Formats: sequence, C-alpha cells, structure tokens
Amino acid sequence: MAAVFTNPARGASAMPMESIIAPRRCPERTVLGRVASIMEAFNTGQQVLSLGDLSERTGLPKSTLHRLADQLCDIGWVERDPGGYRVGMRLFELGTLAVEGNRLQEAAFPHLQSLANKTGMSAQLAILDETEVVYLDRIAVGPFRLPTRRGGRKPAYCTALGKAMAAFDDEAIRVVTSSRMPRKTANTITDPLVLRTELNRVREVGVAFDRGEAYAELVCVAAPIRGSGCAVGAVSVTGPAGRMRWSMASEAVHDTAVAIWNASLRFRSAGPRT
Repeated sequence: MAAVFTNPARGASAMPMESIIAPRRCPERTVLGRVASIMEAFNTGQQVLSLGDLSERTGLPKSTLHRLADQLCDIGWVERDPGGYRVGMRLFELGTLAVEGNRLQEAAFPHLQSLANKTGMSAQLAILDETEVVYLDRIAVGPFRLPTRRGGRKPAYCTALGKAMAAFDDEAIRVVTSSRMPRKTANTITDPLVLRTELNRVREVGVAFDRGEAYAELVCVAAPIRGSGCAVGAVSVTGPAGRMRWSMASEAVHDTAVAIWNASLRFRSAGPRT
C-alpha cells in the first residue's frame, strides 16, 4: 500500500413445528414493532413463509402483513417468492456488515489507542455503507467534543474517512459522486467532478483529508484499511485545525491502517472463537 504524503493546504435444517416461535396474539402496536415481529418470524429453519405463516407467527392480520411485507420488499429486507416471502439479500448484507465490523473493531482497538497517544488527537474507525460512513469505534482525546458517536453515520463525500474508502472502489465512487452533496460548510465539495478529482488524488497518495468540510471547526486525516483491493474500513485522526500537524498525522494514520489490516488478517486466520 504505497503512500505519498502532501500538505492538504496545497492542494439451516428444518425444525419441528413445536419448536417454532409461538404466535404473538398481542402484536406490537407501533409500525416498528410490527416490522420487528415480521422479521423475527423468519428466525426458523423454514426459508419461505406464506402470508398465512406470517399471520400465525406474528398475530397480525393478513391485510396489515401484506402492506408491510410489500414495503419491506421495496427496501430489500424481504423478497417475494412463489411460496410467499423470504429474507432479502439486503438484510443478509447488513448482517455480514455487522459481523465483519465487529472483527475489525476488535483487531483495531489497540492500534487506535496507540494512534491517539502518538498524535494527541482523537482516533476513529469506520466502514463504508453505500454513501455513508458508519463509525465503529473512537477514542476521544482532549477537551474538544467530537460530533460523532459509535454506531453513528455521516455522509462519505464530506469526511476524510469516507473519501479514504470510496477512493479504492470504482462502484463506491460512482454511487457517492452521483448522490446529493449538500453544502455543510464553506469548504464542502459539492461538485461531482471536483470530488472525483479529489478521490483520484486520494488513490494516488494513500491518505484523505477533511479540511473543515463536514464541520468548519474540525479537520481530519484518514487512511484506508486495505491490502491490494477495496478498503474494508478506514482509520483517522481528527481535531481542531490549529492542532493538526498534517504530515505527521498522514504518516501515523497510514502506518496504523497497515497495522490494523495485518491484525485483521490474523483474526480471520484464527477463525471464529468458541
């Protein structure tokens, strides 16, 4: 993973029916509760459920189930099948994202600590979910309060973490640059062509910068966690502009990203814990 640092200022088996989840005779009244009961109904060895199956397992009327199931199909959480409905690929993708994210977080934690100690700035770990950055972990340093949180999301186009990951994935570049990019600050890049140029530069130098593009008072340097392919995540340091030492931070996040990638490989080779 080559890097050239620059100054940014310049540029399942079937189960017997007795073991299946008992029908819910008093379903949740909220829409979210009803959706949750539908998704939990698939928590059996039976992959395809008819409308009648769903009604029996959730206690919801078929008219309500039909409406909600159609909406879930629209967002990919459920898919239509000749026999009824099955869990959608989008939900599988999100579940995989969660598992991989947990492994990455565990592998990265000690390196995040070291990065924060070395730079004296807050360190953050994130993954990319389409046009958004999802924060897996962070270590806050100093009195400055970060506007991010574990599990929180921010747009990829105006964050160093997002740019660091998108730059190494042609499809991600297409998705991010074709999405809405509302102005957050005076420094936010809102022109798709300018953002593409920025992402090409990130691919060349190996680090990404946020020059007050998401929050005027904050700057950030990030590096992708990757081998020879797409990034599995990114790591960054962030803080007030007056405290950022760009060259030192660039080298530090790059070295940390390499260390996390190597650590994640060891976690994968070790296999799941029993």
